Amino acid sequence: MGVQRMAGLKEWLLVFLSMHFAHYCCTRIDDDACIYTGNSQHRCQPKVNYRHKEKEVLDQILGPGSYDARIRPSGVNGTDGPTIVHINLFVRSIMTISDNKMEYSVQLTFREQWMDERLKFNDYNGKMKYLTLTEASRVWMPDLFFSNEKEGHFHNIIMPNVYIRIFPNGLVLYSIRISLTLSCPMNLKLYPLDRQTCSLRMVSYGWTTDDLVFLWKEGDPVQVVKNLHLPRFTLEKFLTDYCNSKTNTGEYSCLKVDLLFKREFSYYLIQIYIPCCMLVIVSWVSFWLDQSAVPARVSLGVTTLLTMATQTSGINASLPPVSYTKAIDVWTGVCLTFVFGALLEFALVNYASRSDTHRDDMSKKCDLERSVSLDVGDYEDGPNSFNMVRSNSTKPLMRPELMMSRDKMSQIIHQTPPMEQNSCWKSWMSKFPTRSKRIDVISRILFPMVFAMFNMSYWSTYLFREGVDEDK
Repeated sequence: MGVQRMAGLKEWLLVFLSMHFAHYCCTRIDDDACIYTGNSQHRCQPKVNYRHKEKEVLDQILGPGSYDARIRPSGVNGTDGPTIVHINLFVRSIMTISDNKMEYSVQLTFREQWMDERLKFNDYNGKMKYLTLTEASRVWMPDLFFSNEKEGHFHNIIMPNVYIRIFPNGLVLYSIRISLTLSCPMNLKLYPLDRQTCSLRMVSYGWTTDDLVFLWKEGDPVQVVKNLHLPRFTLEKFLTDYCNSKTNTGEYSCLKVDLLFKREFSYYLIQIYIPCCMLVIVSWVSFWLDQSAVPARVSLGVTTLLTMATQTSGINASLPPVSYTKAIDVWTGVCLTFVFGALLEFALVNYASRSDTHRDDMSKKCDLERSVSLDVGDYEDGPNSFNMVRSNSTKPLMRPELMMSRDKMSQIIHQTPPMEQNSCWKSWMSKFPTRSKRIDVISRILFPMVFAMFNMSYWSTYLFREGVDEDK
C-alpha cells in the first residue's frame, strides 16, 4: 500500500509540474506561443514576427552589395530590352481654368508600375503581400516629367503623400499625390460658345525609347472623381494617347491625356448678353421722347454709351489680347454701334428740327411779304377802281398770278397716278409734317428690325459653327 501511495504521489507531482511549466510558457512576455499536443504533453513553439522579417527582407534586397538604384531594371522577362513602365492617373479635382493666362490647375494621384527582378523576395506562404517604402531614393525611379507644367508641388500634410510598394514577384508600384498648374493653349474665336481641349503630357527626360517606354495601364488608365464641379466649365470627356517626341538626342517616350471642357453659357447669358440687350433697348427710348427734350435725350444717349463701353472693357479685361476677333467682340461691337447710332440719331433729329423751324420762319416771312405787296398794289390802283372791283364781284380779290398758280397745282395733282396718291406709306407719313418727327418714327421701326436681324444671323452662325467644331 505504501508503495502504491508513493507511486501515485509521484505521478501527481509530475502532472502538477508539467501543468505549471505549460502555464509559464504561455505567460511569457515575448512572442512565444504555447501549443497543446495531447496525451498531457505540452511544448512551447516560438511565433514568427513578420515585421522583423520585413526588415530582414529589405536589408537583403536593398543592401549595398545586392542593389544599385542607379542602374535601371532589365527589360521584359529579364532581357536587355527597354524597361516598360505602366502609367495610371486619378484626377481628384480641377480647381481653376484661366482664360487670361491660358492655364488650368489640377490635383491628381499619379501612379507608375514596373518590374524589377532584383527586388524579388520570399513571401512566406502569402504572409507578406508587399513591402512598403516612403523613400523613393532607395529604388530606381523613371525620370518622368510633365512637359506642359508651369508650377507643381507635392503634398506633405500630415506626412508626405507618397509610397512605394514592392511585391514578391519584383513588381514596383509608385504612387504620389501632386498639384499641377499646366498650360492650356486656347482658341477663343467662338468665346463664350466654345469648347477647349487641355492636355497633360508626360515625357521621359533622359532615357530614350531604347531604354524606357511608357505605356498606359490596360483597362482604365485615367479615372476622374465623381461629382466633379467646375465654376464655368463642364468636363465632357477625356482621351488618352501617345505623343513620342524626337529630338537630335533621340526619341523619347511620351503619354498624354486630353481633357475636353465645354464652357457653361448660362453665366455669360445672364452677365453679358441680356444686359447688353437691355442697354440697346434703353437707348431706343430717346426715339419716343419729344424732340425738344434735349437734356433728357442727350443724357440718356451718353449714359447708355458709357455703360456699354464700360461693359465692353470689363469683358476684354478678363481675356487675353488675341489677334483675332472673338464671338463676344462681334456682339459687344454691334451693341455699341446701335447705342452710338441712337445718339447720332438725336443729333440728326436736332438738326432737322432746327431746319424745319428755319423753313417755317422763312415761309411765314414770304407769306407776309406777299400779303403786303398785294395790299400796296390795290391801294395804288385808286379807291374808285377798288370800289368797281368790289361792286362787280362779291368774290374775294385775287391776283391773276395766284389764280394761275392754283390752276397749275390742280393740274399737277390730277396728273398724279392714283396708286401713288393713295399710297399707305404717304398717307401714314403725312401724319408727321416735320422731317424731325419722321426721322424719329422711322428709327422706332428701323432700329429694332435691324437688331432682330442681327440676332438671327449671330446666333445661327455661331451655334452652327459650334456644332461643326463638336463633330470634328
